[in-house]
Amino acid sequence: MAGRPTDFTEELALKICSEISVTTLGLKSLCKLHEDFPSHATIFNWLATNKAFLDLYTRAKEMQAENIADEMLEIADDGSNDLMTIVKGDQSYEMENKEVTSRSKLRIETRKWISSKLLPKKYGEKIQQDITITGVETTVTGTEPPEGE
Repeated sequence: MAGRPTDFTEELALKICSEISVTTLGLKSLCKLHEDFPSHATIFNWLATNKAFLDLYTRAKEMQAENIADEMLEIADDGSNDLMTIVKGDQSYEMENKEVTSRSKLRIETRKWISSKLLPKKYGEKIQQDITITGVETTVTGTEPPEGE
């Protein structure tokens, strides 16, 4: 019985990063899905000890953020189950299926958060700071003070 690989190879590292870059699944899920991948703990150890792999993995996760953003659009645009038909006697009417719309909102919010962490400059919250300084004296070096001071 061979088991999961534990030895780092460039070929396996490329395969892992290639898969990450084209999916929205997390590393733990990918490792469960692919029997030829090591455990996610092994991959984290590789990331801690191999700068080249860390750089490749970082780029793959950035590409994954783009896939996650695309997925948010798909979720938001899919209204196929947003309404349900209610029948009372001989009357029927449609109303919002709040379970479906709430789940869609949660799915989008989760992906927004992940994207903001993977690509903070692109998907993170923009923070604007207004700084007001009052009561600060300014000193100019190399000139004489005005007369009378």
